[in-house]
Amino acid sequence: MSDITLGIIGSGQLGSLLCQAAKKLNVKTVVISDDEQGPAQNYSNEFIYSKYEDESKIKEFTDKVDIVTFEFENIPVDILKKIELKKKVLPKPEINKIIQNRKLEKTFINNLGIKTTNWTFIKQAGDVEKNKNLLPGILKSNTLGYDGHGQFVLNSLNDVKKDWCFTADYILEKKVNLKKEISVVITRYLNGKTYIYEPIENVHKDQILNHSKIPADINKEIFTKAQSDAKLISEKLDYVGTMCVEYFIDEEDNLLVNEIAPRVHNSGHLTINAFNISQFENHVRAVCDLGLKKVEKISNAEMFNVLGKDIETYRSKTFNNDEFFYDYEKKSIKDKRKMGHLTVLKK
Repeated sequence: MSDITLGIIGSGQLGSLLCQAAKKLNVKTVVISDDEQGPAQNYSNEFIYSKYEDESKIKEFTDKVDIVTFEFENIPVDILKKIELKKKVLPKPEINKIIQNRKLEKTFINNLGIKTTNWTFIKQAGDVEKNKNLLPGILKSNTLGYDGHGQFVLNSLNDVKKDWCFTADYILEKKVNLKKEISVVITRYLNGKTYIYEPIENVHKDQILNHSKIPADINKEIFTKAQSDAKLISEKLDYVGTMCVEYFIDEEDNLLVNEIAPRVHNSGHLTINAFNISQFENHVRAVCDLGLKKVEKISNAEMFNVLGKDIETYRSKTFNNDEFFYDYEKKSIKDKRKMGHLTVLKK
């Protein structure tokens, strides 16, 4: 074992894969989670089950580790800041404050001169009528949105009910004449050095990632701009670790940032087999300051998410040498829940 103990907040599949990457680097892991059955406990050196508001458990966790990171971004910022008083938290909690709020996130991106969809802030139903030029559009909760949660399609003003009582803030985004979606996974180190994986082409179904592939079928200009915009975003955030920038490409080949994920990302799962160093290993290397190692692409690849009961079929399948199946070992099967993934290497 190395002398480093990495604390990970969250025990889902991303936490599991981070623990596996850490083990490869001889970094000890302690996971804390409010999910008693979280699968990351199968791979961590130690597991603490606790609500994140439990100060005594947070103290126990903090005392056991040298550095803290996380597998999901919707952790209350004040909890991360309390941990930061005693131990380094990477990425920095201030970044989550921006990313957890769509208004702040899009304003930050636009202020860098990077395009997003046209959008506005919505506090009440009447605000939609004032911004009807953004229809058809998508109304999104300003905070705590993921995998399509908290989103409503508004094709016209007829979809806005007069008696709607807005209990939260929203943003309204104009619908994009979508050609395709891509993402760029980037790791930035404490010394400012970066490794940027090539753009990944993504297909969503019912607002959940269905499959991803490299190489993305995009032109050279979009390839270069997607990487350079991701690098600029990581630099301006003073980011440390692996993050992902999700993009829309419209029918006119405009590149638009959809959102930033301040963590390892579902689309980057294919890096485990398609590169000598995965997004997970790069994240552990970056937050633990182990240094950037030369990254080399091994193969083109396609990754397929396995959702819900489909996992039962995959668990009984036999796979070829170029196919790599990952079972997240979740104890309960739920409809549309990410249960595993399959990566297929391609020429």
